[in-house]
Amino acid sequence: MQLRHLGVIGLLGIACLMGCNVINSEYETRKNEISEIEGEGEEAESLGLVPEFDYEMPVSRPGILVNQTGYLPTGKKEAVFRGDKLPDRFEVVDENTGNVVFSGVVEEKDFDEKTGEYSGYGVFDALAQPGDYYIQAPILGHSYSFRIEKEIYTNAFELACRQYYFSRCGIELEKEWAGERARSACHTGTVVSKEEAGEQIEIKGGWHTDGDDSKDVVKGGSVMADLLLAYELYPEVFSDGSGIPESGNGIPDILDEIKYEMDWLLIMQNKRTGGVYSGIVNGKEGDNVQAPGIKSVMEPISLEATAFFAAIAAKFSYIYEVYDADYAKECLRAADKAWRYVEGERGIEDVEQRFFAAAELYRASGYSSYKRAAEGYFGKNIWEEMDDDYIFWGCTTYISTKRNVDITICGNVTKKLMEDAEKVSQAARVSGYLALGNGEPDNNGQLLHRMTRLVVVDHIIANHEYETLIENHLHYFMGCNAQAISYIDGEGDNNYKDIDTALGIMPRQEQNAKLIFMMSEVISWRRAVE
Repeated sequence: MQLRHLGVIGLLGIACLMGCNVINSEYETRKNEISEIEGEGEEAESLGLVPEFDYEMPVSRPGILVNQTGYLPTGKKEAVFRGDKLPDRFEVVDENTGNVVFSGVVEEKDFDEKTGEYSGYGVFDALAQPGDYYIQAPILGHSYSFRIEKEIYTNAFELACRQYYFSRCGIELEKEWAGERARSACHTGTVVSKEEAGEQIEIKGGWHTDGDDSKDVVKGGSVMADLLLAYELYPEVFSDGSGIPESGNGIPDILDEIKYEMDWLLIMQNKRTGGVYSGIVNGKEGDNVQAPGIKSVMEPISLEATAFFAAIAAKFSYIYEVYDADYAKECLRAADKAWRYVEGERGIEDVEQRFFAAAELYRASGYSSYKRAAEGYFGKNIWEEMDDDYIFWGCTTYISTKRNVDITICGNVTKKLMEDAEKVSQAARVSGYLALGNGEPDNNGQLLHRMTRLVVVDHIIANHEYETLIENHLHYFMGCNAQAISYIDGEGDNNYKDIDTALGIMPRQEQNAKLIFMMSEVISWRRAVE
């Protein structure tokens, strides 16, 4: 493996890495760790598939799994085979001509005790000709179709980025940009605060973060944290032409979209105290706190929302500064005011959002008071809690800043990230789906969560095994999973049309942001080797 991406992690990242001990990749408790990482899940229900040629085929569900979106010409191409009995060979067929263009061997036909069936895989990396294909094999029938194309991931990536435009509140979504999802402006009135007499805030702005069109500061901030980190690591993959009204303005569309949410967050801050209201939810008939004719309620100020606001406003300030210095300063001032509100409240020391805020404010401003606040958390072995998003975001920011930091802390954080990455890698090596998915989509959120950690590690060190693992998980979400379903909205022959249902567990925007995080890394490194 080799060091790379020095523009973001910088020389500090190298120092941290060099200070870490070499991670032992042999784990005696491998099976226990694998069980812990994968989680539990029931066997997937039957989908049914009718083959188009005369092979014996189980009627319960597809036996050949592929990425239904497709593969890059020079990318890794693997199909997963499963069933009570597996064939020895498989063929790739040109969907337009019916010609067999590749023949390969089904490898590692192992029995999976979890599913009660055999699983194996077939590699067809040598097939690089762009086109539409499917895989067929004796006993199992054929797979769904897929495409080989140089920019195969681009459409799905742009669609994922555009999801936030569809969630905008308070403006008309014009057909030119929204297509079938066009609609008139919503929630354009004002709402009255429960706490501040006479305090009214415009409802419009930001993203709808729940199914009832409510808006939540923490949920929106979580999306922003992942999107901003993805942009920070791989800015080259985010275009200014994804198909939103701001496209072509010289600013990457993802930052335009994040700014739309940031504008709303600034409105949610109480200008007198610096505290931040938690969100806006739909009210009920007869609510005394609502303005006449308005059925929405502003949730009270909370320490969690205020601390999270401070972190996100600070992070956005230093990323957006090159595009609008005045707006960046406004965000940083608002972040500092929110921090002072948090510090004025007692019992806040153990709130993880405060650590995240301190790390971001130190990176944005360089003030030593923020540095002391952030480093105070490391005395509690905070790096051992990297599974917590706030801790992960804060630690990543701390080791990325070019300001004066504690090298020992950086080394410990980097070591923890690398240890966790190696555990995930070890577990995936014996997974039947070449990823850590179970029989149901109930751990999709967990998989995306783990991939964000792996992406950061792979950004620090160029590890081909990690890159392949991340790409395998992208294949998993695009159809190479137990249910043979593409979880990418509108992508593939057998896909979920409703991404809320498809990705389950966490709200759409949060999982969608982690998917973008993962895809940005795959697109970046694949473009580099194409």
